[in-house]
Amino acid sequence: MQPHNVVSREEWLAARKAHLAHEKEFTRARERLNEERRALPWVKVDKDYVFDGPRGKASLADLFKGQSQLVVQHFMFAPDWDAACESCSFWADGFERMIPHLAARDTAMVAVSRAPLAKLEAFKRRMGWTFDWFSSGGSDFNYDFAVSFTSDEIKDGHQRYNFGTSGFGGEEAPGISVFYRDGQGAIFHTYSCFARGLDMMNAAYHYLDLTPLGRHEEGLPYPMDWVRLRDQYQPAPDQASCCRSQ
Repeated sequence: MQPHNVVSREEWLAARKAHLAHEKEFTRARERLNEERRALPWVKVDKDYVFDGPRGKASLADLFKGQSQLVVQHFMFAPDWDAACESCSFWADGFERMIPHLAARDTAMVAVSRAPLAKLEAFKRRMGWTFDWFSSGGSDFNYDFAVSFTSDEIKDGHQRYNFGTSGFGGEEAPGISVFYRDGQGAIFHTYSCFARGLDMMNAAYHYLDLTPLGRHEEGLPYPMDWVRLRDQYQPAPDQASCCRSQ
């Protein structure tokens, strides 16, 4: 960290109030963006998707679990992988205990991956997660919502990811999609976000943003190079020595 200015409490308070004005500007801009997002047009989903889930075969309508809104976390886990994506698991640790709160506001949330259900269930037990995790390996769901790509698409450099603004370079990509189900049972795709659009859903990152070091990702091969599965982090050296001394 660069040397930092250290001031009196009064000077700090003045600087903090000046920054508060900028934070309020950002809050108002975010509220306007939220209103604009809710006003986006919808697309009716006419295709029948079938998923493998903890209670057997399920349709897209079944994923709503009686709610009118559905949030799908597109979780990177290809059929031949031995474990799920570390970054997606970072997000999952954050939303794991959020599901009941969303349900209280007429919203269901599930994770969907292409890996077979047995792999999803085994990894879910390893991580201690409780959310519903469905396999879309028998349908086009991941491909239709642009989070899985064929080998030809990757080889040819097709830019399908993030609304055609980029390629991804791998067969699986992260994302979030939102759906609405009306009183007649019709389902509509209302929103999706990818890449840095997912950032707003990771509370751990935003806690780090409050700290002096921030995300502390400068100089890494890529920003999330530090992320591990929750059970793979090693204790910090001072913590390890402390534990040994007890």
